[in-house]
Amino acid sequence: QVHVVESGGGSVQAGGSLRLSCATSGGPFSTYHMGWFRQAPGQEREFVAAITFSGSSTHYTDSVKGRFIISRDNGKSTVYLQMNSLKPEDTAVYYCAADADRAFRPRDAAAFDYWGQGTQVTVSS
Repeated sequence: QVHVVESGGGSVQAGGSLRLSCATSGGPFSTYHMGWFRQAPGQEREFVAAITFSGSSTHYTDSVKGRFIISRDNGKSTVYLQMNSLKPEDTAVYYCAADADRAFRPRDAAAFDYWGQGTQVTVSS
């Protein structure tokens, strides 16, 4: 059984930084495409960033381009989301997800097979 566990959330002032980590176990991590999604109160879950299984390609939603960086360490079965220049509108629960399919559909939450429980990120103004 594949387990996905996020960590690194917290509270920060606007302009600050956080790094989220997502550890995966129970499956061949190096074959999974990985993604980050977020959900703010009263809103639908939205795509944030994704990375291919090899790390050769990354995708970002427009609102985080230039501020967030997704990366992975296949040796540690971990994916990271470095979040810089945080804004209050980045406040949300951040979810990590793994896609076991060969096709890469980074923005499609339905394509991801395994999800973590989420970690809260709160950005104050």
